[in-house]
Amino acid sequence: MRRADRLFDIIEFLRRNKRVVTAQELAEKLEVSVRTIYRDVADLQASRVPIEGEAGLGYVLRSGYELPPLMFTEDEIEALVFGARMVRAWGDAAFTHAADAAVAKIRAVLPERLERIAAATHVTVAPGRTNQKDGYSRHLSPVRRAIRERRKLSIDYEALSGEKSRRVLRPLGLAFFGPFWILAAWCEKREDFRTFRIERIGALKVTDDIFRDEKGKTMEDFVSRPSEASYSGLPQPHAD
Repeated sequence: MRRADRLFDIIEFLRRNKRVVTAQELAEKLEVSVRTIYRDVADLQASRVPIEGEAGLGYVLRSGYELPPLMFTEDEIEALVFGARMVRAWGDAAFTHAADAAVAKIRAVLPERLERIAAATHVTVAPGRTNQKDGYSRHLSPVRRAIRERRKLSIDYEALSGEKSRRVLRPLGLAFFGPFWILAAWCEKREDFRTFRIERIGALKVTDDIFRDEKGKTMEDFVSRPSEASYSGLPQPHAD
């Protein structure tokens, strides 16, 4: 967690709890050491955030303190809430937690009128059955990490035809074709672009092998191929 995010979370936790909160409680909540909490609170106090208390006793945020409100239109609020609900319905546990945390942070600093809209919006997403969702999204976290860190993936894959193979991939991007998550990648076995349905991946390993952009092997190269892109510009599943 970035320090800026942690400082924000300390303020919000104190704001929501109208009582004395100990450094130990904050440390457990944010998964850091008590010493780190002492430093963070001291820095917030030095920045004129009205936190009262001291190390060893506990802290309370003086009543009436608010962070500067974020300005969104009603449509923007509904769009954000809808996006988070989409992630909750069809993402994995890590995605769900991140979406919930993001919405909570946004709602915490909204003006009261917009916060009511965020809480009451009826724009929703029908979730899949739990066993479906788990199957469709089970590899999302390691795949997303591999994309971010530009690490090759080693996977066992079963094609729609029933053919099984082992592949080494350069993971390039993910697309959601409800209810399927599709991985776009450069396949070293085929020496070409391929797409893979996440729920058809068996064993998966994020390797230590880092890859760099090479002309003709990037996501931009992939989606620029007219035959490889759908009307939406997202990759279409490939048979092999």
